[in-house]
Amino acid sequence: MSDKSDKGMSRRQFLGLTGGVVGAAALASIGFKYRGTKNERKIDPENMNYKENETDILVIGGGMTGLFAAVKGHDAGAKVLMVSKGRLGSSGQTPFAKGIFSYDAATASVSLDEFTEQVSSSALKTNNPVFTRQMAEHSKARVDELREWGFFDSPLYYDSFSKPINERNISVMERIMITHLIKENGKIAGAAGFSIDEPTIHIFKAKSVILCTGAGGFKPNGFPICDLTHDGSVMAYKIGAKITGKEWNDGHGGSMDNPAACYDGWHGMFAMSPSKTGVEIHHDLGVDINYRAYVLGNPVSMMPGGDNTIVEGGPYVPEKFVRNREAGAPPGGGNGDKMGPPPGAEAGDRPSGPPPGGEEGRGPGMAAGASSGGASAGMAIHKSEGLVPINEKGESNIPGLYAAGDALGSYMAGAIYTQVGSSLAGSAVQGTIASEAAAEYCQKAVLQNIPSSKISRIKEEILAPLKRDSGYSPAWVTQILQGVMIPNFVIYIKKESILKAALAYVEELRDHHSPMLRAADLHELRLAHETENMIVNAEMKLKASLMRKESRCSHYRLDYPDVDYKNWQAWINIYKGSDGEMKFVKQPFDSWPV
Repeated sequence: MSDKSDKGMSRRQFLGLTGGVVGAAALASIGFKYRGTKNERKIDPENMNYKENETDILVIGGGMTGLFAAVKGHDAGAKVLMVSKGRLGSSGQTPFAKGIFSYDAATASVSLDEFTEQVSSSALKTNNPVFTRQMAEHSKARVDELREWGFFDSPLYYDSFSKPINERNISVMERIMITHLIKENGKIAGAAGFSIDEPTIHIFKAKSVILCTGAGGFKPNGFPICDLTHDGSVMAYKIGAKITGKEWNDGHGGSMDNPAACYDGWHGMFAMSPSKTGVEIHHDLGVDINYRAYVLGNPVSMMPGGDNTIVEGGPYVPEKFVRNREAGAPPGGGNGDKMGPPPGAEAGDRPSGPPPGGEEGRGPGMAAGASSGGASAGMAIHKSEGLVPINEKGESNIPGLYAAGDALGSYMAGAIYTQVGSSLAGSAVQGTIASEAAAEYCQKAVLQNIPSSKISRIKEEILAPLKRDSGYSPAWVTQILQGVMIPNFVIYIKKESILKAALAYVEELRDHHSPMLRAADLHELRLAHETENMIVNAEMKLKASLMRKESRCSHYRLDYPDVDYKNWQAWINIYKGSDGEMKFVKQPFDSWPV
């Protein structure tokens, strides 16, 4: 391509003015002779192997949620197959989590009812108290089992996770990217995907599917969620499941020292063995520090010894949590509104307060110096986004399809981070309950016949990026998406004009770039499908943020800065309409979905 167009503008000048976000049509419109990037294939898409598997329960995901879903589904009498994009116990956020909450009714300083109410108070009623209480009530039993399996003996989880899996001879297939959920006759029928290591397409026929796929983000730097891209939620959305929680934000920051390094930025946390946490309610990981950065500029710190400049306005924090912060507890992982010391005080239990670096908080280990924002961009507060449950068992609106952990929009803690270690405990508890419900469902369910024509169409959709002769690199499209979505003034400190502007970019990526993603090998094929999922998630986040015209917990609107108790005592659920368009509906806080 010539560096000069016949209209006098150089290619470099044009790209500089547009920031590089241009497509073939834009280049052509000013006289450039655009050529799509040729796809230099390393494998032949016409020579892929094909395998089928059948099971009662298909567990998708190999983290804490998937572990308990597989084990408890098997113990309930079902045939279980686990499929994971990574390795058992070594992918997603599970290997990063180092604290797990355990509530012991015999020694706790508060009752279950009091604990649930304290969480609801912090979360401004955005939590579902059924799931809040459920997590606490069953947490000790799950923690005791993990102790038996050796979970607390090593910073690496593969051996302890493998113990119950191997004892039960549960089948596990690793490094397989699931791209499609399959629905037939209105019920779940299975899933499909491909191996990341060998040229094989897999079809999984199942009576029931449990999504244990975690949450996701836009592959930001500084926080270990880069292999989580909302695969489960997007697949479920495409076959008619309802999705919730996309307007909320997880406020994790990274360290300004080596801000892109997940390992370095968390000061040795990966080498720590896990431990228990006790009851202590927080109001953390919202967007307080994001607002402070927006008003004062960077760098900022809300840790003890940092800049104490008073900033007017910003996200509302309940008075008792404000008092606690003024007393010196850091937001995002300090001592919070403590409700008593950890019960039990056994050897190996964590003392009151967060772990160094925080299990899911900005604890003392990374408090030194200023924070780098956006480390978890694209992710909501744990358990606040994912499939909409129609009951306390994690069942979705599609018969046979369940979700648990961060793949389930249970609102266990609501739209703010309230309890250190609750995320890991909630994953174990919800994985158990969902799989026991799925096993019961399987007793009466039959495998649905999947027409060969549907299987052929799914194969074509899986391999489409490999078959394109030219197109866009998924890495490049991801970089554009990050540039649009991650800025503090877009996804964290929101206002209508900027949200609509970002949405215009995302809709362009959805309509033009996503259908032109190319892949030269299996790794790029994975990236192409992940990039498509992230684009769908970005659209959901922007549209839900536009719809919620108030500020509450981890959602903040400059143009609607107050909590609106009259109009917004409701969650936002998203579904795909019969016309293919993204639809939105309110679900009152005190109800199950209709």
